[in-house]
Amino acid sequence: MENRTSFFDAVFFDMDGLMVDSEPEWFQSEIEVTRPFGYTWLESDQIACLGGPLSRVGEYMFERCGGAETPHFFTQSLIDTQAAKMRGNTPTMPGAVELVRQLQSHGVKTALVSASPRNIVDAVLDNLGHDLFPFSISSDDVENTKPHPDAYLKAASISDADIANCLIFEDSLTGMKAATSSGAFLIAVPHLVTIEESARVRVVKSLEQLSYEKLAQLHGDFSSAI
Repeated sequence: MENRTSFFDAVFFDMDGLMVDSEPEWFQSEIEVTRPFGYTWLESDQIACLGGPLSRVGEYMFERCGGAETPHFFTQSLIDTQAAKMRGNTPTMPGAVELVRQLQSHGVKTALVSASPRNIVDAVLDNLGHDLFPFSISSDDVENTKPHPDAYLKAASISDADIANCLIFEDSLTGMKAATSSGAFLIAVPHLVTIEESARVRVVKSLEQLSYEKLAQLHGDFSSAI
């Protein structure tokens, strides 16, 4: 096993839009939930709601649909609709599963950390395999979900890792805020948004660009920059 001082203590992966290509499915679910109330859900609506939390999406739908049902109704309808879709089809993002497996083969601790509720996370893992990660964290597992850092802090605690030497992969602004506020390093793989690099933040177009060796080099770059 490699010297952990030359690598991150643990690497945590977001789920929607990062591990799995679920954003097209979320878009369809949002269309289906709002259509009966006469609202045409647009890409601009999806962008406004990207990254959750889902309670905020429910509030957004409540407002756009003229208060026809409660925010809780819209939130739960969206959860139920998306969970059904994820059980039937969970396409992965290019290079995602391969990177997780490669890191694990080098003894790196990993976890799946999502702002989605447990039933959606489990629906995804039903397809990907519950053995892909040693554990997962959903919005149901913390008091405050993303953009709060609680989920990543919990993942670090479970992994017995120093969050300041952990690496997080995220694609949404909400998730990136959770990652940076936790104190971890961040690699952003932006989806429909832009993000600026900094001393603890790097941006890539795809996980296909990365490997254990490249992340080891990046750990050195991060360490020399702070």
